[in-house]
Amino acid sequence: MTAQQPKAAPCPICGKPAHPRYRPFCSRRCADVDLGHWFSGQYRVPSTEIPSEMDEKYTRRVDPDDEVG
Repeated sequence: MTAQQPKAAPCPICGKPAHPRYRPFCSRRCADVDLGHWFSGQYRVPSTEIPSEMDEKYTRRVDPDDEVG
């Protein structure tokens, strides 16, 4: 009796069958596209946390015309 392999999910980027080397993607290209989505902010983990004053201190934009002292 042989055990059947579970059917692999398709690549989440293009829908082609996933390749074991790049799983869950079909290729390096699709893996890189997915990584680019994370870096650009297209994928986000939602949060209900309200930023604290400390968070705002380190995440606020700096005006290049402001004097640094």
